Amino acid sequence: MAGAGRDAPPRPAEQEYRLSVCSKLCYAIGGAPNQVAGSAAAFFLQIYLLDIAHITPFHASLVLFIGRASGAVTDPVAGFFISKSRWTKIGRLMPWMLACTPFTVVSYFFMWYLPPFVAGRVAWYLTFYCLFQALTTLFQVPYSALTMFLSTDQKERDSATAYHPYALTSDRAIPFCKGLRLTMKHGPYVKLTVSFLLISTAVQLEQSNFVLFCTHAADLHNHFQYLVVTILVSAAVSIPFWQKILQRFGKKCAACGISWMIPFAVMLVTIPDLILAYFVAFVSGLSIAASLLLPWSMLPDVVDNFRLQNPHRKGHETIFYSSYVFFTKMSTGIGLGISAAGLEFTGYKPGICKQSSDVILTLKILIGAVPAILIIVGLFILLFYPITEESRKETKLALEVLRRNHKSTENLDEHGEDTLV
Repeated sequence: MAGAGRDAPPRPAEQEYRLSVCSKLCYAIGGAPNQVAGSAAAFFLQIYLLDIAHITPFHASLVLFIGRASGAVTDPVAGFFISKSRWTKIGRLMPWMLACTPFTVVSYFFMWYLPPFVAGRVAWYLTFYCLFQALTTLFQVPYSALTMFLSTDQKERDSATAYHPYALTSDRAIPFCKGLRLTMKHGPYVKLTVSFLLISTAVQLEQSNFVLFCTHAADLHNHFQYLVVTILVSAAVSIPFWQKILQRFGKKCAACGISWMIPFAVMLVTIPDLILAYFVAFVSGLSIAASLLLPWSMLPDVVDNFRLQNPHRKGHETIFYSSYVFFTKMSTGIGLGISAAGLEFTGYKPGICKQSSDVILTLKILIGAVPAILIIVGLFILLFYPITEESRKETKLALEVLRRNHKSTENLDEHGEDTLV
């Protein structure tokens, strides 16, 4: 039977690595709860801490920053242990996702629970937000790296957001610390990470302060929940649109869509009109979708580029993913902490209906000027990102040559063993 399998005619590459729609849907559904929980926390946690839990903006800034920092620190730690874990019947990554899921659900529930005591509420929310961030990281790192094992076709990779030339693995794994040093010296990775950590910080500031802005600065407190739903629906339904754009015009060109939210957000700050607010929410959803899709679509290209330069190494996938999430989470944590501290400095009073003019001005700056500057600088850095569509094609051909050579070597080794037997 083994000989028959070995002698069977090889399938075309397109058939061998093409993913079914069902496989893509199942993969997307698996990550949906984690994304929904993260989106809810991004939009509502800050105003919940301020106006429901009645903790000061300074303490809210500590909760947001330390929580994000705990998630960031967990990323490289998770990458280290996952890269060292053994293969099981369900793979090396799946056990981590299954084990952390029930604990993530519990921590998420208590993160939104209002305890009957007042004195210890800061410690309560800090504890469960840190646990939630750490546990979602333990899920997200293997879940993101899992896409690298789905397909080797580039169109399928973009469709599933990632792929991995798995047949190229050799016997030498990169030690974690050495791999981290190599990733930090890899030019395409550094440019991509710096660019999107600025962009992701801008998006987080927009999300975290949007409900506060609608409530206190734009007199839209009766509509903010519908505006948030508009943003989320717009982001979800626009993913296929961005997928087509990046496949037809290239990923760097598609990144320009992230800047769409800038002029409309500035308009909303200056003209807080209801109809304009819904239009801004729709356009912001488009930009947020692009900012979420593109880095995870571009990271596999960086991994391929690194793979081509280090063809005899393996075990580097989780290092790229975990270190990327570490830097972005740390930067967004710092940004959220500074924004909440800014509200404390300007005199935000939890639980009151009308805030001071200084607080309103701060919210306008956090919604308009600061995200605009961060996005513009991030996109400027992305201009120097060296991986183009042409270089991707060249990398694909080079990896295919290495893959065929690797398979030929394996077949020769098996033939030699059969001859000896």
